[in-house]
Amino acid sequence: MGKYPVTNRQYQVFAKDTGLGWKMPPSKEEHPVVEVTWQNATVFCEWASQKTGFNIHLPTEAEWEKAARGTDGRIYPWGNSSPNKDQANFNQNVGGTTPVGKYSPQGDSPYGCADMAGNVWEWCADWHDENYYKTAPLKNPPGPAQTKFRALRGGSWYYSINVVRTSFRGGLNPTFTDYGHGFRCSSSH
Repeated sequence: MGKYPVTNRQYQVFAKDTGLGWKMPPSKEEHPVVEVTWQNATVFCEWASQKTGFNIHLPTEAEWEKAARGTDGRIYPWGNSSPNKDQANFNQNVGGTTPVGKYSPQGDSPYGCADMAGNVWEWCADWHDENYYKTAPLKNPPGPAQTKFRALRGGSWYYSINVVRTSFRGGLNPTFTDYGHGFRCSSSH
């Protein structure tokens, strides 16, 4: 699992290499990239796989949640205490995205992943079905069959403490873009 969400600087390299025609927001090189569709996030992962030789992909919801919660089922990546301004960017406390890692290490997950609560919603590989986990396998759930929406996790800078919990799930049309939606990559060999 990537330590940070993909940044504008990283996405700019991809955009130039592929001719995407994307422009970096001024003075936000180290902020997470936003306004990226699920499709463009997966194309970025395919491109990164070709460049690195690793299997880079969007994390499944199960991978994302384990990286955020650890094995002890934390409510937030840092533990069970409610977030504060030193742990996460949430509830419009900053008014926009912040550079990745700004809240590290105090807001990190047990696996050392930063920004898993707030800053940006993160696209996941899975389709989204709000009732899926009521009947899903307890170990390595594969995600639901195709639905209208793709899964998002983590909340964003705009949302309250309830939405930035590690267990909170969202889903949107994969063609949707928003100023609070980005992504993080995962890899396997």
